[in-house]
Amino acid sequence: MRNQPKMSKNSKKRSAAKPLHILGIIASLTLFSATLHSAQADPSDTDALHQQEISYQLYAGGINAVKANLIISYPDEDHYSLMLEAKTKGFLSRLVPWHGSFGTEGWRNGGAEKPRKHESISVWRDEEEIKTYRYEKDGSFLGLKITEDGKDKSPKDLPDDLVQQTTDALTATLHMMDKVAAGEDCEGKSEVFDGKRRFVLKFNHEEDVMLKKSRYNNYGGKAARCTVEVVPMTGAWYKKPRGWLSIQEQGREKGTLPTVWFAPITQNGPAVPVKMRIKTDYGTLFMHMAGYQTDSALRDDNLVTAKADLKDE
Repeated sequence: MRNQPKMSKNSKKRSAAKPLHILGIIASLTLFSATLHSAQADPSDTDALHQQEISYQLYAGGINAVKANLIISYPDEDHYSLMLEAKTKGFLSRLVPWHGSFGTEGWRNGGAEKPRKHESISVWRDEEEIKTYRYEKDGSFLGLKITEDGKDKSPKDLPDDLVQQTTDALTATLHMMDKVAAGEDCEGKSEVFDGKRRFVLKFNHEEDVMLKKSRYNNYGGKAARCTVEVVPMTGAWYKKPRGWLSIQEQGREKGTLPTVWFAPITQNGPAVPVKMRIKTDYGTLFMHMAGYQTDSALRDDNLVTAKADLKDE
């Protein structure tokens, strides 16, 4: 039998990136258990005005491949903090040893949140990449610092048409979560800069549905079903779609864009993602809400049945 060619490190990274791009949207909802090194609100801070903590499990081809945690916090009336962490688990963690953290802190202004700092940390085996984005309150982009394995790889010049008046994917998603909590459709768009490219992150409301709890998903109740689409603008885009864009187009060919279900659980906070589905050439990926914690008053005590299991496995 002919020997199979070995997969290069870069090829492995590209293969791993396909399922992991999902959490980058809630992202980037696009995946985590590394400690976030930005000045986020302490998840254990019980003095926060509002906080929700959600755990997720991602299934690929029936395999429980990734675990994730999302923390949404309002430290006070004027600020917000988002932290998303994910990592591969089980057999996949040995084949694809990856974990990452994605966090944002910023200003609240009547539902028009503006990021002050966004940081992403991605670790592949022992290789760590940290990207730190900084913004002004008026939306001006201040700068991007990139560190790879301790070495400064920051870009020297970033053109205004690439970065100015952009936001991060987490804040863009929070805008939709606020709208759903207020009883509106998850309809809207934001312009995002991801370090290399500028794109429109577009949400389209499909319909309101009733979800039932299952052995996989801990939520049962009304939810807004929305599709998510990335529309390229400027920057280093490839002629042939790659990464998330490739996954998105695979889903389009199969009749549906990546889809997320948002549901308002607390009385005074944003809606949260409770389910996600992405159709690809490799099968359908699902992300389910597995656990939930909050000190806030619930809209309905029957919406969730279990607290989040946030401990490492």
